[in-house]
This record gives sequence, structure tokens and C-alpha cells, in this order.
Amino acid sequence: MALQSGNFGKNKMTGIDLFQSVYKGKKILVTGDTGFKGSWMCIWLKELGADVYGYALPPLTKHDNYVTTGLASKIQHLDGDVRDKEKLQAYFDKVKPDFAFHLAAQPLVIDSYKNPHYNFETNLMGAVNFFEAVRHCPSVKVAVNVTTDKCYKNNEWDYGYKESDPMGGDDPYSASKGCSELITHSYLKSFFNVEGTANIASGRAGNVIGGGDWADNRIIPDMIRAHQNNSELVVRNPNSVRPWQFVLEPVFGYLRLGEKLFTHKKQFSGGWNFGPESNANYNVNQVVTEVKKLLPQIKVTSPKTTEKLHEAGLLKLDITKAVMQLDWKPRLNFERTIAYTISGYLEELKAGTDVYAARLEQLKQYCN
Repeated sequence: MALQSGNFGKNKMTGIDLFQSVYKGKKILVTGDTGFKGSWMCIWLKELGADVYGYALPPLTKHDNYVTTGLASKIQHLDGDVRDKEKLQAYFDKVKPDFAFHLAAQPLVIDSYKNPHYNFETNLMGAVNFFEAVRHCPSVKVAVNVTTDKCYKNNEWDYGYKESDPMGGDDPYSASKGCSELITHSYLKSFFNVEGTANIASGRAGNVIGGGDWADNRIIPDMIRAHQNNSELVVRNPNSVRPWQFVLEPVFGYLRLGEKLFTHKKQFSGGWNFGPESNANYNVNQVVTEVKKLLPQIKVTSPKTTEKLHEAGLLKLDITKAVMQLDWKPRLNFERTIAYTISGYLEELKAGTDVYAARLEQLKQYCN
């Protein structure tokens, strides 16, 4: 597929409100708004006419999507750590949101090995503090905890994990996300199981890619850095299979889930998977090959060390529940997922680009 960064997807545009206008004029609080998925979600919500409030640590670098899109001037934001229960509660009390989405987390497997205490404290107590804030803020009608496909006990089976499969995790990150799901379930059954309380759920997504993600030890950002620096790309686990998704796919799922919780209430509580179609799971080497069709000058090599931290080799999601009950399904195939992703980076890297406008253009094309 040929790719020209300045003219990607110049088709007739349609509306971006796929949610019955439930977010228009509503107050939405997003933890982790300075992060990759959180910043994309805030763009969509702002364009839906929502009153968006963010709570998160400051962005890590000047390249982060939150910075390059200028979100700080477009939404309300408070610098804060989700481990700070009192500060988070005070922000909920001040904003009085209608919806709350919890995306703040320690998001990387390798970093969870480097600092497991911070990983567990952020991903477990952050979830507890989020639900405590929701529980003590009567304005909240809907709350969604965003976790990951890695929350499941992974036996390397060649089929997609269903929402009813057991939680688990060998590495600290996966274990912490399995625990976050158990926390969500506990709060659902203990505090949010009667009418008049907030309607809560969790969203479990696969490996999310797209412009604006500059995290270390992620295959696409690593490839873009290799492209920029004319350096070699070291591929750790070329045969690892993952449910790759363009960032707007799970964000669409989270927002659709929020809509259903708002309009149909408790019947949509619980966990929901958002991933690619069952026949659209690819390994790291296939991702590299597809990217190299668009950026052929990237040089690829293997690690020189034999020391390896444990990472799952095979992981798939069963999305039948979301497809059948949420009226949600992936909109992009694998080739378009990679093309959208690389286009987003190339737009961002061009001098003088209005990155917010470029993200909005992709959003409109995605919704078309």
C-alpha cells in the first residue's frame, strides 16, 4: 500500500458522533489524559462537544501526543498521581463528572520488571482510588476501567480469551492488570450492584498502535526512531503474536461501552474485550514486514544478548461479546492499521504540521 503522509484518506467525511450524542454537553473525567490512548480519547470527546477534564502525571516528553496536539489548551487538566487518593477525590468533587474513564497506569511489561513496586502500586491502588472517587461522587453515572488483554491467565492457547476466562499474569505488569480486573469486579458486586449507583465496566484491549506513542520498548515507536536516526532496529520477540489495533479501535469500544452503560445501565456492566477479528492476529515479524513496505530503509537485527525477560508468545482476544452486544467491531484490517499508524507518525514529523488537525483528520476518516 502506497502512503503519502500529506494526503492520507482524502475522502468524503462523515460525522464522528457514533454514540447517540450521549457525550455532548456532558462532563467527562479521564485519568491518564496525558498518555497515548487517553490523549486520543480526549480529542474524540472534545470533538463530540463534551466538557473534558483530565487527571494525570505530566507528559514524559515533548513528543507525547498530549503535547504535540496542544491538548493542554483545549481541555481542563490537573497534574496528579492516581496513587494520591485525596487529590483524586478532590478533583472528582470539584468537577462533578457525568462519566469517568480510568486510563492512568504503568503501561509497560519491561518497566514492571524494573520497578515492580511502582507498577503494582499504580495499577492496583490507582484502580482502587479511582473507584473510591466514583463511589463518593454522586454525579458519576458511568465509570469504565481500561485494562489490557494481558489481564488473562495466558496458557498460550491458540484461541481468543473470552471475558469469562480466569485472570492471571506471570510478569508484574500482567499480574497487576489481572488484579485491576478483580478490583473492578469486587467494586461492581460490593458497591455498584443496585440501581442509583454508577454503572461500571472494564475494557480489555490488545496491542494498541498509532501516531503519538513514543514509549520505549514498543515495536512501532522503536521502528520510527530507527527510521529517524538511520539506526538498526533490534527486534526482541519476532514470533510473538499479538492482537494489533489502531488506537481509535479500542477508544471507539470504550466510548461505545460508556454509551451503553449510560442508556441501558447495569446490563452492560462487567468486562469487555476489544481487539481485531479472530483471523487478524499477526506476529511481530509480520508487523515489521508491513511497516518496511512503507519505510523500506529501516534496518532490522536481533538482540545480541541471550538474557530475556518473560513475555507471552501468543495472545489473542475473543471479541464476540462486544460485536454481538455492543454493536462494535473493528473498522480497519491489518494493512490499514499499519498505514494509519505510520501516516500518523509521518504527519507528526513534518515541520509545521498542525498535529491536532492531523489527528482529527484521521478520526473523521476512521468514522467514515
